[in-house]
Amino acid sequence: MLTNIRQRLFRRRAQWEQNLIVLWFGNFMAGVAFSLIMPFMSLYIDTLGNFTTAQLSLWSGLTYSITFLVTALISPWWGKIADRRGRKLMLLRASLGLAIVLGAMGLVQNIYELIGLRLLQGFFSGYISNSNALIATSAPQEKSGQALGTLTTGSVSGTLLGPLLGGIIAQATGYRTTFFITGTILFIVFILCLVFVHEDFTPVQKDDQVPGRQLIHELKYPHLIIGMFVTTMIIQASNNSISPLLSLYVRQLMHHGNNVALVSGVIAAIPGIATLIAAPRFGALGDRIGSEKILLGGLIFAVFVYVPQAFVQNVWQLGALRLLVGVADAALLPQVQTILAKYSPHSSAGRIFSYNQSFQAMGNVAGPLIGSSVSGLFGYSGVFLSTTVLVVVNLFWVRQNTKVLRGEHEIQK
Repeated sequence: MLTNIRQRLFRRRAQWEQNLIVLWFGNFMAGVAFSLIMPFMSLYIDTLGNFTTAQLSLWSGLTYSITFLVTALISPWWGKIADRRGRKLMLLRASLGLAIVLGAMGLVQNIYELIGLRLLQGFFSGYISNSNALIATSAPQEKSGQALGTLTTGSVSGTLLGPLLGGIIAQATGYRTTFFITGTILFIVFILCLVFVHEDFTPVQKDDQVPGRQLIHELKYPHLIIGMFVTTMIIQASNNSISPLLSLYVRQLMHHGNNVALVSGVIAAIPGIATLIAAPRFGALGDRIGSEKILLGGLIFAVFVYVPQAFVQNVWQLGALRLLVGVADAALLPQVQTILAKYSPHSSAGRIFSYNQSFQAMGNVAGPLIGSSVSGLFGYSGVFLSTTVLVVVNLFWVRQNTKVLRGEHEIQK
């Protein structure tokens, strides 16, 4: 048995498998780096000036949103360059640029400098989307779902660990040190990609590249790909309508008791743990029975786990339901990415995944706006019900847009 395990661990791997290992670690480190700073960003902003509560809320919201707004606008352009010059170049551009920008955030003296750097952070975005594109174009099609599901667990697990590490570092050494450590982590990611990631890519001349509109029309199922973009946006809006308010909901359930911050951190981390375990398994199952079936099943399951969260009486009930949310999440974005990979030409994967990142960023902006608006009118419980409505809309949208895939599978049978 030990011999078999040793053979599996140290066997000679194909190039795409080596890339997957390195990029999984890169995604993990990127997830750690991005989430290290987010839990205390508002507290850091408060040290940069004498702000009223209203001003602090305004600057925090602007600082958070501007990165995603720029990402939504710039991603298609980076995707176009990725399809001409290669995805590895985009990985190097994103990791080095983000290392410098995030490290520099530890040096700012006022809110305007911080917002300027957050804007640049959006400009240098694209590490995870280009990781997906590189794996999607190099992994065998029959293993693409499992490969992309595995890759997703890297960023998820990093995002889980990041807030805990960030809190410990900030508490021990101050906020600014955390930005320097974040920059160092991303520079390590840059070195790993430079040395260990390999891509067989033939550069494409600018004049030979198909324009974006023509690319969409030439896809086998253009409405399916566009439908997946919108699905990504709704998934992100659904998740992010709840996330910023979760700690406040936990505090309400605990009747303003002790250890609210600790319990909130645990509740926030629980879905990621479930996603980490379930995503590769759903990916492998989707490769066998169809990714669209896993996606539809995940949306149906999500409806049944979001509604009860509005009526829980204690944090333990909420924690159990958030664990199930993580299972649903494992069946959503990874399956969308797999569908994009399977039904898009490899020569245009950079643009396709970058377009998807733009829609993902729009969902990141829209979600908190929806959540804060609904909670102001109907309380925190109302946010879970409004999120359920989004999931139901997404379910019908996906069912309509994947009809062609179900028909295709019936013909193959």
